[in-house]
Amino acid sequence: MDYKSVLISEIEKSAKYNLNTYPFNYLGSLNDLYIYNFNEPALDDVLIRSQKAYESNRQLSSFERSEILLEAARLLRIHKKEMSTIISYEAKKPIKFAEQEVERSIQTLKLSGIESSKLEGEYLNLDVAPNGAGREAFTKIESLGVVYAMTPFNFPLNLAIHKIGPAIAVGNSVIVKPSEKTPFSTYFLKYLLEESGLPKDLVQVVTGDGENITDTLLRYNEVKKVSFTGSVRVGKLIKNKVGLRKLTLELGSTSPVFVSKNNTIKDLDDIAEQIVIGAFSYNGQVCISTQKVYIDDEIYETLLEKIVTKTKSLKYGDLFNHETDYSDLIDQQAKNRILQWITETKNDGAVVITGGNSFNGAIEPTVITNTNDNMKICSEEIFGPLVVVENIKSKSIIELLNNSQYGLNVGVFTSDLTEALKLSNELDYGQVLINDVPTLRFDHMPYNGRRNSGYGTEGIKYAIKEMSQMKMVSLKYE
Repeated sequence: MDYKSVLISEIEKSAKYNLNTYPFNYLGSLNDLYIYNFNEPALDDVLIRSQKAYESNRQLSSFERSEILLEAARLLRIHKKEMSTIISYEAKKPIKFAEQEVERSIQTLKLSGIESSKLEGEYLNLDVAPNGAGREAFTKIESLGVVYAMTPFNFPLNLAIHKIGPAIAVGNSVIVKPSEKTPFSTYFLKYLLEESGLPKDLVQVVTGDGENITDTLLRYNEVKKVSFTGSVRVGKLIKNKVGLRKLTLELGSTSPVFVSKNNTIKDLDDIAEQIVIGAFSYNGQVCISTQKVYIDDEIYETLLEKIVTKTKSLKYGDLFNHETDYSDLIDQQAKNRILQWITETKNDGAVVITGGNSFNGAIEPTVITNTNDNMKICSEEIFGPLVVVENIKSKSIIELLNNSQYGLNVGVFTSDLTEALKLSNELDYGQVLINDVPTLRFDHMPYNGRRNSGYGTEGIKYAIKEMSQMKMVSLKYE
């Protein structure tokens, strides 16, 4: 399969690039690439083709859609190395994390294929109503039409599949706008899907200015569903524009953790390891990156020391070295913002225990304490290599954790079942993870945020519900 020539041909339709920096040559960076900015006539054409593809292929059976998705998972495994390399180049993601993303993406495609074969309605017993005798009724699941999906830079492949997979599984067509920083993994995914038998134009990729593309596409009634992963600011703007269409927003978080005194000293080594991985994997550029850690007074000093020791052991290095734990941030703008927040926090009295220094395009993994909830690093999503660690002393942990504009994931470490159940009931978050950091997502689990963390639910089975519509059919036979 000559994926290289086909992919380059595909990109030539929508991009100008310097071949010497193109990732398949494994040279240089993608900084010289200029992604074509789709104008309105081009978007008009994309929408028309997407609607035609939907109408022409809406009768594909669940079996056929399932087979396409499962075959795409098989092809992605064959091309794991190529896809991992693309992700590393364009997202500046250390190769071991890029490989992990591809592995997850294979499973996400498989889950989409499996769920496509399980689209079932239900039988309704209408004669429970006084006038319902002599009728049979059932519900069925139907597709919507054109789905418009916007994906971020940090998981450019897996988060694209979280939108494309469910959309295809239920029979929709999809227009995808990847981040301008990371478009090529999405192009490669599109190619693999079409190699797997997906009809042409059921998935289309557009690049350019997100606001202009969104405003243009939302003028069309044929766009029935919008799915966005990104910032709270942009999510709110989109929500104001979609009208009565279906909408899913996966937005920000400060992903806190509580570590109870009801843990043994032996447990603390594993807990510290999980916290450091959760805080600093891919430079903390994860929407559920562990950002705030609250520790019971009795174990605070011991656990803090373990966290700091493990943080100091993290290695900066080349993207393609499997020993590299962290690398340069996605761009200079992100780096400058995080450094500014660290400076502001120190000026307000916080203490940097380790890290906080700049070198190359990176910031050292940073542990900070002596903070307060008014500081940006506590109240806003950092999206960088920084974790806040605090001693809760006599404070109410439920109030501390719930006092947030966000409500996506929260982690609780405790060996006390009663404490675990109490907190799971009282914490106002979409996902409460007991004895895990909040930086945990299984791709088939429901994934929904409260407050400013989101709107609607992701996770393959649940996303399918959000990308479909129910029809009730009643038959009178007497």
